[in-house]
Amino acid sequence: MAGAFVTGGSGFIGGRLIERLRAEGWDVRALARSDAAAERVRSLGAEPVPGDLDAVEAMRAGAQGCELAFHAAATLGDWGEKEDFERGNVTGTRNVLSACAEAGVRRFVHVGTEAALMAGAPLVQVDETAPLRPDSRALYPATKARAEQAVRAASREGFETVVARPRFVWGRGDTTLLPMMSEMVRAGRFAWIGGGRHLTDTAHVDSVVEGLMLAAARGLPGEAYFITDGEPVVFREFVSAMLATQGVDEPTRSVPVPVAGALAAVGEAAWRTLPLPGQPPLTRFALWVSSQECTIRIGKARAELGYEPVKSRADGLAELRAA
Repeated sequence: MAGAFVTGGSGFIGGRLIERLRAEGWDVRALARSDAAAERVRSLGAEPVPGDLDAVEAMRAGAQGCELAFHAAATLGDWGEKEDFERGNVTGTRNVLSACAEAGVRRFVHVGTEAALMAGAPLVQVDETAPLRPDSRALYPATKARAEQAVRAASREGFETVVARPRFVWGRGDTTLLPMMSEMVRAGRFAWIGGGRHLTDTAHVDSVVEGLMLAAARGLPGEAYFITDGEPVVFREFVSAMLATQGVDEPTRSVPVPVAGALAAVGEAAWRTLPLPGQPPLTRFALWVSSQECTIRIGKARAELGYEPVKSRADGLAELRAA
């Protein structure tokens, strides 16, 4: 039986990826940094590999004999310490690359993100020729850009690396984005920025996994591919539709973009300077994601991978209502 090694297997994308791999007959080993993570990946049919992204030897042993590796683990969020993002997204990615190359993995697929292109300006009909932004002032985009650079630079004969970049991953099993938005609305802490009428692309988790599998099978070494649902949607309309599946009414409060921008700038400066608990009420990265157009062309994935979305928004929303 062919083997695959997965990081981030207890998460949203990684968990669904393990299910797909097992359904196709792959023997899967998954990095697990806690007992809870180990139990989660075991329940999905994978063999847990105890350790985190610092455990190079554990990852090397876990990847030994595996043909494929999928790196889905990352430090997420719009706020945090620079050291944590560096360790999780940059150093961690380099560690996984080293471990998998030494273990003899043939193909390494990295879960990237469109956020690696974000530095304060809208992304309008971008494709893979748009530059990465390791200079971004937001930590998540900057470190994910540097992680992708490391992945693509590591590609060589015998160890081929490919990047799949999903945008706004959603669907049944999401334990982060939709629950967080639902809680914010219920607590009266949610507001649209600039009305929320901008366009955005999205990617259902099943289509993301399809893109990852195709990247492993057909992706050109050292290349990156955007993965989306195929057509953009109005941000406010789609978020409201997702909230409705949880019995949450559409929020009505809105904040002008200039006001939100000032709040983010002042808040980040205060939280970086003063010993304040938690995080600012609005961050620079959250402002970009919530108020700026992000539309993406997926012609490259269609042409080179044969990619097409496998789950419509209507079907995905129906699944969320049923769940």
